[in-house]
Amino acid sequence: MEFELTYFFYAALGSVLIGLSKGGLPATGMLAVPILSLSISPIHATTLLLPIYIISDAVGVWLYRKNFSSFNVKVLIQGGLIGVFVGWFTATMISEVVVTFLIGLIGVSFCLNAWLRKINIDEPQIPKTLPGLFWGSLTGFTSFISHAGAPPFQVYVLPQKLSKADFAGTATLVFAAINLAKIVPYQDLRPYQWGDLIEAVYLIPFAIVGTYAGAILTKKIPDKLFFLWVQIGLFAISLKLIWSSVGERFLKQIWMLA
Repeated sequence: MEFELTYFFYAALGSVLIGLSKGGLPATGMLAVPILSLSISPIHATTLLLPIYIISDAVGVWLYRKNFSSFNVKVLIQGGLIGVFVGWFTATMISEVVVTFLIGLIGVSFCLNAWLRKINIDEPQIPKTLPGLFWGSLTGFTSFISHAGAPPFQVYVLPQKLSKADFAGTATLVFAAINLAKIVPYQDLRPYQWGDLIEAVYLIPFAIVGTYAGAILTKKIPDKLFFLWVQIGLFAISLKLIWSSVGERFLKQIWMLA
């Protein structure tokens, strides 16, 4: 019973975090898989949480149906679908460790570049098709691997200095499309069991509450604080990705040698 309660606590917390991210608080959703992995395998966690992402997406899309960047949505979704297909096609050939490390490195490099060079945030970059397709593909690919698509998405979108609502709405719409595209590949690679779907049903209320809470908090948080939160979240998650891909394995090797 103790294990079941611990598992349900982590699953409920992960669902709330997913909801918060879909409500407009970036990066929080990426914590869901690592947290749930404290009680079950990462593969099981990734599979279990996909329905939660999709339900939260539906609520988020409704909340931000009038706030998004149409150009970014079109380009990033196209790239994201390509990335999902590549992830599906190469699922048995590409090391998740390498991908995780590279994505973490990209996120850390972007934040350090923005902070140390003090880039003029008053000069927004104009979104372009080819970079959008590239970062969208990377977003779809990493989202397919471990629901970790936020860093490449933010690296591309943050320099554009969208309004807070448009940033949140664009993220919600893009990831809603990507998550829907993952249903068939996940079923092909990691078939759902009836028990998985039952577990997901119990977690839906937590995700919905989190989504509405995220939308409320997004409206109340000042713009500068909001985007600082995005950058700090991106930096923290990127460090976590680097640590989980390299640091933990390095310590295990040292422990085995000692």
